[in-house]
Amino acid sequence: MNNPTFYDRPAAYLILAAALLAIGILGFVRRRTLIGMLISGEVIFAAASVNFMALNRFYSPDPVAGQVVVLFIMGLAAAEVAVGLSIIIAVYRNYRSIRSKDVSEMNG
Repeated sequence: MNNPTFYDRPAAYLILAAALLAIGILGFVRRRTLIGMLISGEVIFAAASVNFMALNRFYSPDPVAGQVVVLFIMGLAAAEVAVGLSIIIAVYRNYRSIRSKDVSEMNG
């Protein structure tokens, strides 16, 4: 007999995605450095990707749709990292620090 396991239901993947989202939001709020915030943003993107793949696997008649969306998310994440790191490098060159508090105290 075919006994369904926990991983044959969408709840397992949605719980994982919710945990990743919670970790990402908590990290984004708690981190004091810009690089920590950037990594937390990537964890949030990973949560969105897990959601799309889970919903695609269990509810979508077209198996390619969710995978294409996840590829776009990965491209967006790569672009975010490139732009974010260039901004962090520029901030470090000017202020010799990457703490978010130092950036928020800029006068101008």
